[in-house]
Amino acid sequence: MSGIEGKVIAVTGASSGIGEATALSLAEGGAKVVLGARREARLEKLAARIAAAGGQAAYLPTDVTRRADLAALVDLARDRFGRLDVLVGNAGIGPISPLDSLCVEDWEAMVDVNIKGFLYGIAAALPVFREQASGHFVTVVSTSGLRIVPNQSVYAGTKNAVRTICEGLRQEAGPNLRVTVVSPGYVRTEFADHIHDEHVLSQIGDSMDAIAIPPESIAAAIAFAIEQPAAVDVGDIVVRPTAQS
Repeated sequence: MSGIEGKVIAVTGASSGIGEATALSLAEGGAKVVLGARREARLEKLAARIAAAGGQAAYLPTDVTRRADLAALVDLARDRFGRLDVLVGNAGIGPISPLDSLCVEDWEAMVDVNIKGFLYGIAAALPVFREQASGHFVTVVSTSGLRIVPNQSVYAGTKNAVRTICEGLRQEAGPNLRVTVVSPGYVRTEFADHIHDEHVLSQIGDSMDAIAIPPESIAAAIAFAIEQPAAVDVGDIVVRPTAQS
């Protein structure tokens, strides 16, 4: 991971799942990681684990629905480590359900976290990247946006909105900034914890049990994109279980 060593990398949604695995992988590769998530106790334990292994980590309780929290996370990276090289936008929720259930509050929450939270990350990091004349946005979306299925339309819509914005960002970024989207399939995470519909929860749980891959698989894909030479922009990575249709 020679292309990772020494980089300052902020990770949202770092308290569990893909975010936690990514932070551990990048820290092991020599990155200085800045951890953001809502659950402070988990962040503290993760930072301590990284430090015990000889890595460097800082953390800050971060709710991505609050623009000021993303700004503070970027500020922490600069204050502690002097710069920000990569923002891994991993925070997301998926309380999926049939549209007929009219779970409007869940729809609004997905828009707030998955779309607005992503945009707040851009607002916080893009000026810094422009000032440095370097930077990398790595954003976790989903294979749900590649294959639309019942019960996931709103969730897929938020992820595809982010995918579209990322492509626009890539085209506007110029020669010094990189933009990567990573689309995981079924991964063993706490994704199902947000699902309130019992039938949908059972379906997702069965699929998770049968075919889900570990979050470290997605962390490896994120690390691959980051470690490339500065002139190489890995635009889109899809990582799904071999058994996923």
